[in-house]
Amino acid sequence: MKQRREYPTFVITEKGARWVEGGHPWIYAAEIIREEGAAENGALADAVTEKGKYLGTGLVSRESKIRLRLVSRNANDRFDAAFWRRRVQYAWDYRKTVMGEDVSCCRLIFGESDGFPGLTVDRFSDLLVTQTLSVGIERRKDVIFPLLAEVLEQDGQTIRGIYERYDVAIRALEGLEQNKGWYPLEGRPLPDSPITEICENGIVYSVDVENGQKTGFFLDQKYNRLAVARLAKGKRVLDCFTHTGSFALNAAHGGAQHVTAVDVSASAIEMARSNACRNGLEDRMDFLVADVFDLLPRLEEQKPAPYDLIILDPPAFTKSRKTADSAEKGYKEINLRAMRILPRGGYLATASCSHFMPAERFERMLRAAAHDAGVELRQIEMRQQAPDHPILWNVPETDYLKFYLFQVV
Repeated sequence: MKQRREYPTFVITEKGARWVEGGHPWIYAAEIIREEGAAENGALADAVTEKGKYLGTGLVSRESKIRLRLVSRNANDRFDAAFWRRRVQYAWDYRKTVMGEDVSCCRLIFGESDGFPGLTVDRFSDLLVTQTLSVGIERRKDVIFPLLAEVLEQDGQTIRGIYERYDVAIRALEGLEQNKGWYPLEGRPLPDSPITEICENGIVYSVDVENGQKTGFFLDQKYNRLAVARLAKGKRVLDCFTHTGSFALNAAHGGAQHVTAVDVSASAIEMARSNACRNGLEDRMDFLVADVFDLLPRLEEQKPAPYDLIILDPPAFTKSRKTADSAEKGYKEINLRAMRILPRGGYLATASCSHFMPAERFERMLRAAAHDAGVELRQIEMRQQAPDHPILWNVPETDYLKFYLFQVV
């Protein structure tokens, strides 16, 4: 490096350099040869090759295997408030472009895809919900969070408050504590309620950002739910792992003859029922508290076939490579059962939200399930997460949601 830099330096291996030059923003501790200068936890540091070539500047994580998360590859960047404001503005402009009128309910920041490693920000109408999973971003939240509200409000959006959801175990990998609560925005009182109302695909939901799963509501299947709604007209629908009923509600809203929403959680079913009543759809829906793995074998025995369309949107069966084999067995079990339950000409919507179950493996599982069920699959669509969760091709971890629509023939 020719110019003098103000940050400590991490000298990394040739393998690590190839990884970074290929576009990935993570540098693992195992790829660091030595450090030059003292880099504190959460501080900025440069990454260079053994020959001194500048590769980028990132946030240091002393307690993580991912030792450095790059935030820039431009040696001229200054990491002040103006830098982070530009990043927020880029993210907001992108959402306005790809989401259009749906921008009032969207993922505003999707971690590395938006240049904010370890940060998730979801917008639910007038509330923003943040989840910080890297110590570097945690130490800069007092700069970044006010900018989130500022950028949106300067564009005419109303933001009532920012709620922090840090009740996730993965924060321990960064040496961060678990907690949750309102982030204080200067000059305004804290909101008096963590509950807000959103409208997605013409359906109204009450979202509790304090107690709901993850950040309060799953946004990534927004347009996949619309795809199901288009198929559902006149059909008898079974929505497995319904959670708050979003797929079931879209099916009913799309004109389904009847929809059964199933979840093992009684509280989730009550929320789904409440959402159905809120939207005037309860007359064509029923709700069942049951374990899907127990329910599907029972339905398989019923003749004639009780459903024309089955939706399988389970939680992630695996969150690591170590458990991918057992997860595949679980995915195959429910898909095999669903294929056997459906009549010839019936429809199947099936998904996996685990990055550790790549599309190739998921598709291989589906082929095996179809073979064992003695059916063929006619693919209608293969979809992914909504565009407010942008996929960086050089960062495979951003590509996680697989969603397929089939006719079973």
